[in-house]
Amino acid sequence: MVDTRKVLDCRNFPSDKACTLAISGTEEEVLDIAVHHASTVHGHENTRELREQLRSMLSDESDVKAATA
Repeated sequence: MVDTRKVLDCRNFPSDKACTLAISGTEEEVLDIAVHHASTVHGHENTRELREQLRSMLSDESDVKAATA
């Protein structure tokens, strides 16, 4: 069975950088890239708590597409 694609979109979160990055893929792919992005671009500390916070912000790609259709 194929994993449900997940999405994390920086535009949905407050930032002084006005970041427009959107990441999609498997849950683990998105989390790996999102943690890297959050720490290198936005200055967040790379912690387990950050990873769990980002995990809670993931959306199913199909839900995002339906909401914008």
